[in-house]
Amino acid sequence: MELRHIPIEDLKPATVNVRHGKQAPDVSDILPSIKKRGILQPLLVRPNGRGFEIVAGRRRYFAASIAKEESRKADPIPCAIMEKGDDAAALEASLLENFARLPMDPMDQYEAFARLTKEGKEVADIAETFGITERMVKRILALANLIPAIRTAYRKDEIDHGTMRILTMASKAQQKEWLKLHRSEDTYAPVGEQ
Repeated sequence: MELRHIPIEDLKPATVNVRHGKQAPDVSDILPSIKKRGILQPLLVRPNGRGFEIVAGRRRYFAASIAKEESRKADPIPCAIMEKGDDAAALEASLLENFARLPMDPMDQYEAFARLTKEGKEVADIAETFGITERMVKRILALANLIPAIRTAYRKDEIDHGTMRILTMASKAQQKEWLKLHRSEDTYAPVGEQ
């Protein structure tokens, strides 16, 4: 891996980052430090076209961008450059950084772990990389059994975590029936262990 200082204009967040596409991150906790001292921990980047995409360090990048806007100048950012094209390694790096920083909701974990399995990672590899049990990885991957409407309802906080977990064991037809009950004002839908 090569270490290099790269101008901020040559950097952009990577789509492989597990938090990519979400709203701009809250950087209020790190912004004062970055304004005063700059970025001390290198971003993990990889070549992409004429610049580099940020695999890990998205919050530091956003904080540096804000600092640049306010001061109208920015020093090049320290970066560790990965090999181009290794999506599995890039996704793992992004997951590891985010796994330790802020708890991801189960749907974010599911999407990230599903992407890793598509890249050829085994359940045992994922468990070892993230320091969790294989059983936990399998439980997270079981969310693939949920119909999209239930996943959406969970993301909107319409369904609690325990109920969502139980629904992973139901057939698609049972999930659809439960969802009808849940959305009806005249009937009761069992929740959790019920």
